[in-house]
Amino acid sequence: MKTLALVTLLAAILLPASAQNTAGDAATIEPRTLIDAPTAGLLKRGAFSFESNFFQDGGVMFALSAGALDRLTFGVSYGGVGVIGKDAATGQKLPGVMVKYRLFDETEAMPAVAFGFDSQGKESYIDSLERFTIKSRGIFIAASKNYAFLGFLSFHGGVNWSMEKKDGDKDMDVFLGVEKSVGQELSVLAEYDFAFNDNHGAATGKGRGYLNAGVRWSLASGLTLGFDIKNIVKNQKNVSYANRTLKVEYVRTF
Repeated sequence: MKTLALVTLLAAILLPASAQNTAGDAATIEPRTLIDAPTAGLLKRGAFSFESNFFQDGGVMFALSAGALDRLTFGVSYGGVGVIGKDAATGQKLPGVMVKYRLFDETEAMPAVAFGFDSQGKESYIDSLERFTIKSRGIFIAASKNYAFLGFLSFHGGVNWSMEKKDGDKDMDVFLGVEKSVGQELSVLAEYDFAFNDNHGAATGKGRGYLNAGVRWSLASGLTLGFDIKNIVKNQKNVSYANRTLKVEYVRTF
């Protein structure tokens, strides 16, 4: 899995194509997610992204997305734990799939709105509960609004219905987020997931929701490095510290 990711990334870098910035005041590529929360952002037609997420327990998740149409982005993903380190690697049972369609474009008065489905959860998979540590979004509706304020200031929010319900918590969920550019190459972001679908039954949450924060740095044209601090309020049983994760994303447009 690590070899495949390296080959894909090298091929993407060597292919002759145009690329653009993904963070900071100079960003021209819409963010499709903040940290875990989806936005109304899409890849342009003919664009693709390769993403690697590194998390606790030697975990790695890879995702490949493409802009199929002006209003449609789709992707596949796969991950597991023990990929890095001395323990045996354990992959998730099935690849994740994501489809997102833009219902309404952003105007001066109204946000952009997108409808989609994403079966890829985050972090380790819990076999006994048939769910990820952070549940996949499932069916979701996301809205995004951007403002020119000392660069860019963006607000995001939405609702979702996860398909991971074996823990007995079948509620709808709500999420909110904000992103602010800092100079030409940096963006800071934060999100709050109310986690209404992860606070009773056999769920792992404590009812505090998930507060995450992060930074994105546009290292080169199309290449972005992200560092996130997740679960700041420790909304899980047997958790004493926030989770620190690393993200690498590469976007190219043909």
